[in-house]
Amino acid sequence: MGLRVLIVEDQADVAANIWDFLERRGYVVDHAADGETGLARSLAGGLDVIVLDLGLPRLDGLDLCRRLRQAGRGVPVLMLTARDTLDDKLRGFAEGADDYMVKPFALKELEARIQALHRRGRPLPGQVLEVGELAYDAAAMQAVRGGRRIALTRTQARLLEALLRAYPAVVTHQALIQAGWGEADVDVASLHSQVYELRALVDRPFGHAMIQSQHGLGYRVVAAP
Repeated sequence: MGLRVLIVEDQADVAANIWDFLERRGYVVDHAADGETGLARSLAGGLDVIVLDLGLPRLDGLDLCRRLRQAGRGVPVLMLTARDTLDDKLRGFAEGADDYMVKPFALKELEARIQALHRRGRPLPGQVLEVGELAYDAAAMQAVRGGRRIALTRTQARLLEALLRAYPAVVTHQALIQAGWGEADVDVASLHSQVYELRALVDRPFGHAMIQSQHGLGYRVVAAP
């Protein structure tokens, strides 16, 4: 398969199990045992997926993910953690995670989620999608509104693409979850968290909200007046 995976995990036995499993299946694997080293290797690029633990020495996984997104890096991030509350998951998604697994987990499921993140993360060729002053280029994974460029995470990009392709129709919650996470077990609260972050980028700096909620149904894009 040749996918390049970085494991950022301070528990040596967990990291070794993941490394051995993925390497036997043809992945190119690297490992960082603390957050600062993980961030440096993540920013260096050349990765297909990052498997990121939250409880790391030197730099917490949430802080690592936040800095990675602030630097404009859109590489998919799969968070691993023993924290299993809804608030923990929402915070992870808010900081830019693309998927979330609670320890302990099955290695086969981990691989399936890595593959799903990689498939969903590949930019699709085709036209630039435009609604009014908002445009989205899938190849660049970048939006432009009113001449201002907006860098997006992969999940944000997939959600925005689904909304623009459906314009002016409403995209249901379940359809957006499918677009953003595929078959992953993601609830509506996690979707709302991601859309909140997306609207902060696409709408908040401007005078008109283009991504609008349809209560109990989903979301849709409306053209700015």
